[in-house]
Amino acid sequence: MEPDTRSRILDAAENLFVEHGLDATTLRMITAEAKANLAAVNYHFGSKEALIEAVFRRRLSWLNEQRIAVLDALEAEAGGAPLKPRQIVESYFGVTIRMAASSPGGKTFMRLLGRTYTEPSEFVRNFLAEEHAELIARYKAAFFKALPDVPQEEFLWRFHFMMGALAYAVSGADALRILGPIDDSDPEALYARLMSFLIGGLRAPLPEIRTKSARKSGTKKAA
Repeated sequence: MEPDTRSRILDAAENLFVEHGLDATTLRMITAEAKANLAAVNYHFGSKEALIEAVFRRRLSWLNEQRIAVLDALEAEAGGAPLKPRQIVESYFGVTIRMAASSPGGKTFMRLLGRTYTEPSEFVRNFLAEEHAELIARYKAAFFKALPDVPQEEFLWRFHFMMGALAYAVSGADALRILGPIDDSDPEALYARLMSFLIGGLRAPLPEIRTKSARKSGTKKAA
């Protein structure tokens, strides 16, 4: 069945945002790709910002619902006991990798999401923070309960790095070609490699970090 005008606009916007970025993609580029007109964009979305939100929300709402559903099931099975860190990591990041592998649209969206994490605008940053608020709160609580010996501030840094690794992995492996040929066509292999890397980072020994005041004090003494 021929996609309706709204779907064509969303698909065109998603593809062009991946290729050119959010700021460089114009509404005229989108309408030309979608074989629609500006009036159709205004009718269905009202503005470019509203169109951007619709592009993200179309798949992100489903993705976050799936993540929370998996976490709900794991916590129900655990009966109040802390989950294993690996279970939490796999429920959050595994759903994402499988979405990227499930369809061309899923892979395109994950590339867009990855690009957005590395090239964020203030508008998109605020929008994504709002969309992820409930999800992140649930996962932080699960991680804090599972890893009571890891300071919460340190865990937040590790979660930050894990999100970055995911964004890089799903946004395409082109940058890795500076290291040599790489085959990213097998999603199961990508999943296994990423899980191994993320779990290793999560379980790494705590770093020795001096406070700023201690570093300043040390500098003065050395002088």
